[in-house]
Amino acid sequence: MTTDDARTPASRSRISQRIGAIEPSATLAVDATAKALKAAGRPVIGFGAGEPDFPTPAHIVDAAVEAARDPRNHRYSATAGLPELREALAASVSATTSLEIDPAQVLVSNGGKQAVFQAFATVLDPGDEVLLPAPYWTTYPEAIRQSGAAEVPVLAGADQGYVPTVAQLEAARTDRTRALVLCSPSNPTGAVLSPEQVEEIGRWALDHGLWVITDEIYQSLTYGDMPFTSVLKAVPELADTTILLGGVAKSFAMTGWRVGWMVGPLDVIKAASNLQSHLTSHVNNIAQRAALAALTGPKEPVEEMRLAFDRRRQLIVEKLSAIDGFTVPTPTGAFYVFPDVSQLLGREIRGRKVTTSTELATVILEEAEVAAVPGEAFGAPGHLRFSYALGDEDIIEGIDRVAAFLAG
Repeated sequence: MTTDDARTPASRSRISQRIGAIEPSATLAVDATAKALKAAGRPVIGFGAGEPDFPTPAHIVDAAVEAARDPRNHRYSATAGLPELREALAASVSATTSLEIDPAQVLVSNGGKQAVFQAFATVLDPGDEVLLPAPYWTTYPEAIRQSGAAEVPVLAGADQGYVPTVAQLEAARTDRTRALVLCSPSNPTGAVLSPEQVEEIGRWALDHGLWVITDEIYQSLTYGDMPFTSVLKAVPELADTTILLGGVAKSFAMTGWRVGWMVGPLDVIKAASNLQSHLTSHVNNIAQRAALAALTGPKEPVEEMRLAFDRRRQLIVEKLSAIDGFTVPTPTGAFYVFPDVSQLLGREIRGRKVTTSTELATVILEEAEVAAVPGEAFGAPGHLRFSYALGDEDIIEGIDRVAAFLAG
């Protein structure tokens, strides 16, 4: 007879290696720490989370309230999404890419993160490699590893606007390279690839038969003269090997509604839908109706938020650039700024030796009561990420605290 001890040796971890290897989200951890300190009475200003401080526009909330009263939405619906929402998403992607997107090419997911995980799970196998331009969003490497594949970071620093060159990508490519990740506008840097850069990188990926996983969740948030360019607009021939990811969270101030999507070739979307049918089934019907209202309703609230982000962008860049030791490229999209703080490392600050950007972020949080995310979380040590998706007064007060603290 087999005993419990024999089945589960004491030397074996209770948690599987696959799940135990996952690192917690650094951005959510910083945000949680900041909120906990505030709840304890400390006047912490948090620049950690990528979450707009605006309420969801009223017409979207009204649509959700109405949907909650409709018994149709109290029942199961199709795994891939409500037909009306998939049609609206197909029309939206068709408009930004100039391709004819069929609603059957759209899968609605529980937020953008689920779409990210499902995209990698659908096209990657153990042993595959994925080229991951760095700095990168913290979830990408975890999602890649969960598929059994491995990320290959390709670091582009502040000196090149955080945009990798084709030469860098080619140097990292091997016979195991299966996919390339693009995120423009970028989290964490706010960098936006120019139309020429998108086309050059896209054609290189096409020439080498790579899948392109393109995260376009910040597509509505670009500033100045910088346009948003979808890789499928620049290189339409990539349509059969590209998965486009998006969601309502950022542009519509709907982080808590948890509606994302993936758009791709029919066979990929069918396979990903099968996965989702066992994982979560469909997205909450009320949230889907709200997302439909966001996509088809008035665009003025989105533009008002974009203009506010633009004003805050200019404000935070000006203030951070005045701090000795900060090198601050001007972001042209999203709502993040990603200063290089490597000049401060190795110094003693208020009696504490700071050798990494993680240590610097810790000191700033403990002493100045300002929360930022260290660059290590994004594959770019020597940097800090500040989100400017918070009020002007908090931006001014928070950066003034950092400046005063570092001035000693």
